[in-house]
Amino acid sequence: MTATSVAGNAHHARRARTGGPDEGSKLMEHIAGWAFVVVFAMLVTQLGLL
Repeated sequence: MTATSVAGNAHHARRARTGGPDEGSKLMEHIAGWAFVVVFAMLVTQLGLL
């Protein structure tokens, strides 16, 4: 391996991710999660499962 290829591989290794697309802020994810919890709780209550 040359010094250039080693430096290039190190750069790509730092950027490697497996978590899917980067969405930036987690705020929307938290809002959607809590909305799901509320809707699920309303469904359970309406069906008389609780």
